[in-house]
Amino acid sequence: MVSIDGALLDFKQLERLAAGDSVLHRLDPRAKVLATLAFIVSVVSYGRYELSALIPFFIFPAVLIGAADLPAGYLLKKIALVCPFALLVGIGNPVFDRAVLMQLGPLEISGGWISLASIVVRAALTVSAALILVALTGFPAICRALERLGMPAPFAVQLLFLYRYIFVLTEEGTRASSARELRSCGKKGRGMASYASLLGHLLLRTWQRAERIHMAMLARGFSGVFHSRTKWHFGPAELFYLVGWSALFLALRLCNGSELVGALVTGVFR
Repeated sequence: MVSIDGALLDFKQLERLAAGDSVLHRLDPRAKVLATLAFIVSVVSYGRYELSALIPFFIFPAVLIGAADLPAGYLLKKIALVCPFALLVGIGNPVFDRAVLMQLGPLEISGGWISLASIVVRAALTVSAALILVALTGFPAICRALERLGMPAPFAVQLLFLYRYIFVLTEEGTRASSARELRSCGKKGRGMASYASLLGHLLLRTWQRAERIHMAMLARGFSGVFHSRTKWHFGPAELFYLVGWSALFLALRLCNGSELVGALVTGVFR
């Protein structure tokens, strides 16, 4: 029960961060969505052996975290949760790709280790960009921005419903877990055998709760469109934000920033 409550509160923390009042928070969500999309496309477009070229892309999340005064520790914990999954994806690379691509003194580094590190770095970059986007904008605003950018309205509404019903599922799970612990009488009824029944009841309760919510929305005149009182304006600030970051991503994609800095440093201290 404690873990479910903690997960719910932790998930809502991103929405609380989106209520900030920094310059980045006040930007039109469409500019932030497009800039994040350009960042993700640039990062994932690299080859599997590209590693040093990805390092300069950490400028984007670092600048946004500092400018919007976001909690870096909280976001780093969320990113760290994804890294084991990235490791799992590429864990077989060092076994099957043993060709030596780099030598650091007596240490030989194969292509498998480089590709594994590249997968982890790209996962950290893309996940950090997505988390920062939600922390700066909020998921409902992102869905409305995607709809205005051309996403079919039914798909945007389905995404928003999915996001809202996550909280419904979590709340019902908290109640079911609490009832199970209160009736367990020590360890009785807390084994694996009780999980099937618990999940079945959770599904039925969540389904019924969702139907009640939907009926309440229809009774209040819901017609498939979520209306917002927030007025958006794509002005010079949004254009500067989008063009500036996109130009930087393009420059980093065309030129290896790490190699340029390394050549400059070695040239100065030669």
